[in-house]
Amino acid sequence: MTQAHPRISKAVIPAAGLGTRFLPATKATPKEMLPVVDKPAIQYVVEEAAAAGLSDVLMVTGRNKRPLEDHFDRNYELESALTKKGDAGRLAKVQESSDLATMHYVRQGDPKGLGHAVLCAAPHVGEEPFAVLLGDDLIDPRDPLLSRMVEIQERHGGSVIALMEVDPEQIHLYGCAAADPTADGDVVRVTGLVEKPEPAEAPSNLAIIGRYVLDPAIFAILRETEPGRGGEIQLTDALQKLAADEKVGGPVHGVVFKGRRYDTGDRGDYLRAIVRLACEREDLGPDFQTWLRRYVTEEM
Repeated sequence: MTQAHPRISKAVIPAAGLGTRFLPATKATPKEMLPVVDKPAIQYVVEEAAAAGLSDVLMVTGRNKRPLEDHFDRNYELESALTKKGDAGRLAKVQESSDLATMHYVRQGDPKGLGHAVLCAAPHVGEEPFAVLLGDDLIDPRDPLLSRMVEIQERHGGSVIALMEVDPEQIHLYGCAAADPTADGDVVRVTGLVEKPEPAEAPSNLAIIGRYVLDPAIFAILRETEPGRGGEIQLTDALQKLAADEKVGGPVHGVVFKGRRYDTGDRGDYLRAIVRLACEREDLGPDFQTWLRRYVTEEM
């Protein structure tokens, strides 16, 4: 009989980064609030958590991140103005973000890396398994990666990480997993992890992308994890300890994702994400695609 594991209800979204790659736009505006078409990037991430049934969301923030809290709060003045105008469409869009989930916030304080940001969530999470979603990776809602990861964690326990096959020459940009296949074609058993290895030293071309479902045992390991690559406390280093000894917090599995992922972590990919999503919108796509074809053929 398959062992029943606790239902996951909490998601953690680290959002304390400075966004230096997008300066000067992020001098006074959090990078998570940069729009992807007509919604801030962070809203896509919260929507993904909510769609996977995670209604309790903790955002780990830092200084100058107050706009994140404001975006997911009610704006009574704006709602009243739209109501008086009879603009039901825009009113629904404004209210949508505040109705997605129960939002909580904690400040990271010192920028000590992703592992430290996750550790800041310990008092809120307690002894429950939980999800971590990074805002640089937007996952298309038609490819429910997080729901699949939650399913695997509830079946096997332990932790689950999202993996993606990349060009071996690009693996140095990611955490990398050594893994064995399982009976499920899209699921592997993770046996080792290394943060941003050189291509010749990488155990595979399976890169870690920004979705995790973690056993709470990760917190005790993070408290003992020394700063690693870049002088930061790396979540990958803590996960390596879990993968090396499943008695600590259960096994580590990986879901190999082959769906649509929009990388907003750098300027070029951010622009490509906007173009792709705009082209697929029913209200924008036809006219935008017509203009884009004309621009590419006539002006480039």
